Amino acid sequence: PTRGLIYDRNGVLLAENIPSFSIELTPEQVIDMDDTLSRLREVITISDEDIEHFRRLLKRKRRFDSVPLRYRLNDEEVAHFAVNRHRFPGVDIQARLIRYYPRGKLAVHVLGYVGRIDEKELQRIDNANYSATTHIGKLGVERSYEDILHGQVGYLEAEVNAQGRTLRVLNETPAIPGKNLYLNIDIEMQALADRTLGKYRGSVVAIIPKTGEVVTLLSKPGYDPNLFVTGIDNKSYQALRTSKDRPLFNRSLLGQYPPGSTVKPFMGLAGLEAGIGKQSTFCPGWYELPGHERRYRDWKKQGHGETNLDTAIVESCDVYFYELAHRLKIDRIHSFMSRFGFGQKTGIDIIGEVAGLMPSAEWKRRERRQAWFPGETLITGIGQGFTLTTPLQLASATATLAMHGQRMRPSVLHATQANVDGEPVLHESERLKSVVLKDPAHWHSVIHSMTRVLHSARGTARRSGAGAKYK
Repeated sequence: PTRGLIYDRNGVLLAENIPSFSIELTPEQVIDMDDTLSRLREVITISDEDIEHFRRLLKRKRRFDSVPLRYRLNDEEVAHFAVNRHRFPGVDIQARLIRYYPRGKLAVHVLGYVGRIDEKELQRIDNANYSATTHIGKLGVERSYEDILHGQVGYLEAEVNAQGRTLRVLNETPAIPGKNLYLNIDIEMQALADRTLGKYRGSVVAIIPKTGEVVTLLSKPGYDPNLFVTGIDNKSYQALRTSKDRPLFNRSLLGQYPPGSTVKPFMGLAGLEAGIGKQSTFCPGWYELPGHERRYRDWKKQGHGETNLDTAIVESCDVYFYELAHRLKIDRIHSFMSRFGFGQKTGIDIIGEVAGLMPSAEWKRRERRQAWFPGETLITGIGQGFTLTTPLQLASATATLAMHGQRMRPSVLHATQANVDGEPVLHESERLKSVVLKDPAHWHSVIHSMTRVLHSARGTARRSGAGAKYK
């Protein structure tokens, strides 16, 4: 069956099928396979990887099936083989559709790619439905929605004569093409995020808070998925695998990083809920636990002076959150933050995300066989220490805060479409358990402070907010 196409939310084509010439062999018509392969290498370029893939594919095909040896032959190679065609019984040039990603590396960590079916995949797929298929979704949307994109294989039962010529058709079941997918991704926003990151490595995730629609999911650097469709050569693959920039690594879903000051609004909410968030703290530039001499430094050496929650968020005062964390204690922090999904997978509809880590005293006893120390609570309060989040997880939690506790599962799929003329069927957004506060006014307080981070004279992100038309 023809594989379904993939579009962005505005109908921009992200994955298509293009015609390509391949050289293929029909085993029952080839007298000496090894000799034929050896002589073919004198006519067109065939790598060791091509031979290896071909032999694996040969094992699962019937003797009368046409088995691809190499894809994407250029015009010169096609012409050269045509001249020598008489020397190779059972070998022919076929036109096949192969997957192509017109935007290259820009959306690779969302789309993933298709590649040749390997031994492990053979064990889990329905061989009957993949009888004439050589490729399967390996990563990203291509893998997560493989069943929808692949479609259903067709069958033809016929009576043939001794020469293999069809005498009459007994039964025919037409193939059902794979469905097209429309994603929530806006590829132009994705491109803007890519340009904004410039030469830096990193991740950009943008979510519509009300619906959970993921409109940008960028991990940089990326790689060209087209390299993998027909089989990447070992040298190119090793270059990607060993690169210090780790282009194969999906930072948005797999990267686990200390969230730093991005947790401070959530800590502020936890304090307000506990009835201790409205108190002021004096910040001299450092903090000492009662009865201890070690000083925990603020990023601002001279300190922030008398600081309330609003100022602490706006100016990112570490000392305020050291004190707040000390009063809340680690288990209460863990419990509150977990309500926003910290330390848990978001459940996005792309296979492979990780959960991050929201530590607790029990976690440290279980995993490290050590007691929890008060100083570790302090640095947890500013998003350091053991705490780890993925960019997607942090974006999802922030979207929940923006929606006053309404949690939506992040989703990449927007709609499916049975054919080009069919009406798209929208993918339903999934609502999760909401975060309910004792006093809803606390949402407004923290969101107001977050706005001032960008739009007040002393906000730590005032340069980013300068001239912005939104708040």
